[in-house]
Amino acid sequence: MLYPIAIETGDADHAYGVAFPDLPGCFSAGDSLEEAITNAKEAVEFYLEDLAERGKLPPLATGLSVLQQDEEYKGWAWAVIDVDVEPYMGKSEKKNVTLPSLLYKKIDSQVIAHPELYKNRSHFLQVAAAHELNAVN
Repeated sequence: MLYPIAIETGDADHAYGVAFPDLPGCFSAGDSLEEAITNAKEAVEFYLEDLAERGKLPPLATGLSVLQQDEEYKGWAWAVIDVDVEPYMGKSEKKNVTLPSLLYKKIDSQVIAHPELYKNRSHFLQVAAAHELNAVN
């Protein structure tokens, strides 16, 4: 998942600060931009590990264009951190799922049309379930 990060630029006297708008309480910093981004990757991994230990799903990422409009981060620079969230979701289990055939066809069409988003039908269903569960909570 690509998590947007807001970067408060530093200078000779101040570190670069990094905030994850989608991960409340997840922050990082570094003396250089490169160090701040490296530290941000470590911070998000610790954050997601803590969520997993408490039985919580990783939050979905908000679109960068939406976050750039947030007054709280006005003047900050933006980047994204690519995070594999699957290790924080537990072991995969195989289950039978019964769906109408038209729904299967629509899902498979989406998977074929968007290989950059979905690995396969199971991954599509995983993404859809996470989206729905995050919307409800």
